[in-house]
Amino acid sequence: METTAAILLRKRKFSDTSLIVSWCTESFGCVQTVAKGARRAKSPFAGKLDLFFEAEISIVHSRKSDLHTLTEVVVKNPFPGIRTNYLRTQTAAYFVELIEICTERDHREPELFGLLRRAFAYLDANHPTPRAAAHFETELARIAGVHDTKKLNADP
Repeated sequence: METTAAILLRKRKFSDTSLIVSWCTESFGCVQTVAKGARRAKSPFAGKLDLFFEAEISIVHSRKSDLHTLTEVVVKNPFPGIRTNYLRTQTAAYFVELIEICTERDHREPELFGLLRRAFAYLDANHPTPRAAAHFETELARIAGVHDTKKLNADP
């Protein structure tokens, strides 16, 4: 069992009692976990698995697949300001979508986690702007290795 900081990206039904939860983690990159029993009324995960939550998670890595087992969640920052405004929520969802498109599962990229954490902290306190979204896109492209900062600085 290993523990890491993580941000919840997406969750979906796995069975009558369980969920598949996607995370962007500091130590393991983007991973998918199964939260067994998470849909039960008295689940230990109750109130801890909501979109955009930052948490300390414990997972057991699967040897057979890329679907790992979630064993514990301790919420560190729920970023409540993101849910106060539709545009903030949409922007956070857009950032999550970009990260899911640009990354491979189980590929460690701590800089990506830091970027998402900073973006959510910004959205938690501020209204989104086109400049903020462009900054996120540029930084994500740089981390992914598809953006040439020298060329950007040379253009008028």
